[in-house]
Amino acid sequence: MSRCLFVVPPLVGHINPLVGVAAELVSRGHRVAWAGVPGIVRRLAGPDAHVFPSPVSWAEADRPVRPPDIRGPEALRFLWERFLVPLADAMADGVRDAVLAFRPDVVVADQQAPAGALVAERLGVPWATSATTPAEFTDALAAMPKVAAWNDALLRELRLRIGDPEGTADPRFSPRLVLAFSAPELAGRPARGGEGIRWVGPSLAARPSAADFPWEWLDPGRATVLVTLGTANTDAGGRFLTACAEALRARADRLQAVVVDPEGVLGGPGITLPGGAAPGTSEGTAAARPDRDLLALPVVPQLALLGHVDAVVCHAGHNTVVEALWHGVPLVVAPIRDDQPVVAAQVCDAGAGVRVRFGRAGAARIGAAVDAVLQGPGHRAAARAVGSALRAAGGAAAAADHLEKLLDDEFRDKEEG
Repeated sequence: MSRCLFVVPPLVGHINPLVGVAAELVSRGHRVAWAGVPGIVRRLAGPDAHVFPSPVSWAEADRPVRPPDIRGPEALRFLWERFLVPLADAMADGVRDAVLAFRPDVVVADQQAPAGALVAERLGVPWATSATTPAEFTDALAAMPKVAAWNDALLRELRLRIGDPEGTADPRFSPRLVLAFSAPELAGRPARGGEGIRWVGPSLAARPSAADFPWEWLDPGRATVLVTLGTANTDAGGRFLTACAEALRARADRLQAVVVDPEGVLGGPGITLPGGAAPGTSEGTAAARPDRDLLALPVVPQLALLGHVDAVVCHAGHNTVVEALWHGVPLVVAPIRDDQPVVAAQVCDAGAGVRVRFGRAGAARIGAAVDAVLQGPGHRAAARAVGSALRAAGGAAAAADHLEKLLDDEFRDKEEG
């Protein structure tokens, strides 16, 4: 039995893939703990998850609000200077306390939680990388040497504060093992990341969910389209969701839409269930207009729902993309920021979807893109082909296999030493 410590940022999309890996390791007799924000980790991994607080205190208000209009190098600067580096500094003490208390045999550090890698390096604990998106493998800064040098300098300074000053490994890429939750058939050939990359595909596991869904609402006689912008883009989606609703309502003769609408910009659930209750409410409250064509809900059980939909319109968030493709579902992608343009390009290069411009696409353009992925057989065939590759990669079980091999190799090296 070995001990594994997962170090994660307070980001849902970076925790979810590791939830299945943690469950798989526990099923094999290993002990698992987390270093992260307890409330977020336990909401995703279950209330009994063993979590060391890191950072020790955190509120959503601590996360900086990024101006919606910044792009390119300016957005990268904001991400690193205002979020990733301050978060790493804030997490360092908690990660160190977790390592000293839990005494893990291996630390698995998310790429956006470099404190995990740097503290493990400083304390001499083997560490692996969790790459929940393949964007870092593209070496997007190769054409911008000054920006790349600035980014490297930030990491060097961070290492001096919380890591081993003599260390040389990039904390985003463990030289021993990088778990990439994708497949080359989608991500392409990596430009960086070393020989340690192991493609394991999406880690799909049962997730705790408080979301009720009216499954009886789904119409088997029409195609179903899911529209979602993920968990981190609710501040930017009003105009786009409204345009999606207009486009999809215009096609109500042949499809119905489920729209994830956390802010209620579309006016509420849009359906009345038996007994007069709206989805997600108690009977007799929040009366909703009957609507058989569009269902707007603040949250949905996405993983379960993907098995019932024919197309997904999304922001090109990596988890949403690989989960849809795992189910063979083609996509309309409208990237907003961060790694999303990279992921969107991968979807289109694979032939599994169509890209629209998030800030400019109106109902006509969105509707045409939905028509293309639903009616053109090429996109669905490509989605199924990529899905086959993602499923063959092995998911959580494959990730656990690679971690066990790392542990075996470390044990063997110690024995021989």
